Amino acid sequence: MAKLARSPWVVHYNCNSCNGCDIEFLACLTPMYDAERFGVLHVGNPKHADVLVVTGSVNHRNARVLRNVYDQMPDPKVVVALGVCTSSGGIFAGCYNVFGGVEKVLPVDVFVPGCPPRPEAILDGIVKAAARLGAKIRGETPPPVEKPKAAFQPAAVPEEKK
Repeated sequence: MAKLARSPWVVHYNCNSCNGCDIEFLACLTPMYDAERFGVLHVGNPKHADVLVVTGSVNHRNARVLRNVYDQMPDPKVVVALGVCTSSGGIFAGCYNVFGGVEKVLPVDVFVPGCPPRPEAILDGIVKAAARLGAKIRGETPPPVEKPKAAFQPAAVPEEKK
């Protein structure tokens, strides 16, 4: 049985987001939330990473680059989708160039819902991803993930004065 010889290393890729999720992800790396206490190390090279954190809505322009980053990561690897844009397209859903979810390009292991998700939720998602990574290393098949349900409501139209 293989075992992860070191802490999980995380690489982040922004797929055209509003940067809300990116700011919250970076907050996880600050001393206040301290992701390193869980052994999480943020790296800049996908060839060194075990966990890919994706933010933003995947579109036709960045899908190839995202897939390239994913393919550069050594096996086994896990993907964490941060925010509602990665699961459904978020506020960009329905746009002509948005796929509607990162799972249409990559296999997703953990969805972290929110717009943007809180740092506590992000850390929880990364810890879940590390557990799934450990299961993959041991040769186990992790259970399928449940995609969060996104509910969109149209903007309210003001009634005309009579």
